[in-house]
Amino acid sequence: MIAAELINYMIPPLKLSDEGHKAMIWMEELRTNQLPVVEKGKFLGFLSEEIILEENNSTHRVRDYDLYAEDCFVFENQHFYDVIKLASEYEVQLVAVISETGSFTGVIAIEDTIAAFAQTTAVQVPGAIVVISMNQRDYSLAEISRLVEGEHAQILSSCVTNDFKDPSKVKLTLKINKTDLSHISATFERFGYKIIGRFQETEVKSNEKDRYDMLMKYLDI
Repeated sequence: MIAAELINYMIPPLKLSDEGHKAMIWMEELRTNQLPVVEKGKFLGFLSEEIILEENNSTHRVRDYDLYAEDCFVFENQHFYDVIKLASEYEVQLVAVISETGSFTGVIAIEDTIAAFAQTTAVQVPGAIVVISMNQRDYSLAEISRLVEGEHAQILSSCVTNDFKDPSKVKLTLKINKTDLSHISATFERFGYKIIGRFQETEVKSNEKDRYDMLMKYLDI
């Protein structure tokens, strides 16, 4: 999924000539504490509620406030992982999107990015998660995939992070399209991989689901 597909067109940009009071009203209505500032199609940065309150004068024009995160933008064709990375670096709720020609096209709300990620196959498809610790030099996703596929399973997603306790090691988190990891875990351990976490999904039926199934059976009679 690319940035252009995640633009929230309900969030408007401010102009330099707008008053801080107007910005505060928009932020309250949109339930955000920051808004993009754009002039003549160019993204200039963000104005935050905190900055307006610190000035203690909401009659100032936007041009009179200190803007920030002027480099917090992605191009329309960048992956949404880049959006998440920028939001984390700048600690912002919004990330601006610009065209290849440098024109402002909109902003992406981080909550929309999270919602989009939640709809991906890796999240939606039932499965289980396993976390493996290994030396950096031993990391080979191709080899690990071969072991998983040898157990008639597939890797839905993978994530590699550094092990802060030991710089020579990495942690590999895998989501696999099987809820029972016993055979796969045994295979990993047989090939010398250390499993440090395992999270298996269980299907639990609620009373409402049981009643619904009973009703369907009754209607089929």
